[in-house]
Amino acid sequence: MSRSHRRAMILSVAIPLLGIMSLYLLTAPPAVGHGGKPHAEAFTAFQALGKGAELYDRLILAGKLDESWETDLKRVHIDSRSDGAGQREVVVRFERTSGEPGSVFFFFDQTGAYSGSNFTGE
Repeated sequence: MSRSHRRAMILSVAIPLLGIMSLYLLTAPPAVGHGGKPHAEAFTAFQALGKGAELYDRLILAGKLDESWETDLKRVHIDSRSDGAGQREVVVRFERTSGEPGSVFFFFDQTGAYSGSNFTGE
């Protein structure tokens, strides 16, 4: 079998196969997670946990929070409250077993935008 004949055979199989695969990808329903329930538009506590943990980790890696914040981590609290302007705010609090200050707080607005952090929670 010549090289050009073999190439023609491969292309005669590959081109229709690629066409079928492309058609499937264009017409297949998208994967739906969580049982088909739509995701809420509001910033959730779980999303706040993820963003808070990311910021917490960055501060530890940058040396702005010492190693005890990682080794002595006791618990993480997630609360929702109203800020001074009456807007919903999500607060993520990382609490450690020893040392002062004992907690660091991260604040996010109702859309999930970071709005500050401190050691007092205020």
